[in-house]
Formats: sequence, structure tokens, C-alpha cells
Amino acid sequence: MDNVRLFFLLLSLAALLFMVAGLFKPWLLLWWEDVQNRRKVIKLYGSIALLSYLVYLGLRFVG
Repeated sequence: MDNVRLFFLLLSLAALLFMVAGLFKPWLLLWWEDVQNRRKVIKLYGSIALLSYLVYLGLRFVG
């Protein structure tokens, strides 16, 4: 269970790091999209970071 919690924590930190990098150069992280802008970076990587951190917190209280 600790490995799963650690995975979600590292996933949220990586998504947060990618979101910060994508705010400077959005085309690096959204190369598959037709239009790359900062709003899409925040939506995609911010939601991944938030969701994985909430799962991490939920697993902390369960286990």
C-alpha cells in the first residue's frame, strides 16, 4: 500500500513540474494538439496533479 501511495505522490509532483514547464513553453507538452496554449496546460496537467494528490490523501487515510 505504501508503494501505491508513493506512486500517486510522485505522479502529482511530476504533473505539477510539467505544468510549470508548460507555462513557459506549452508546445513542449502539448505537441499532439493543434493549438497549444497555457490554459490547456493548466487544465490537463493541473487536473492530473490535483486528482492524483487527492487519491494520495485518500489512500493515506484508508491505509
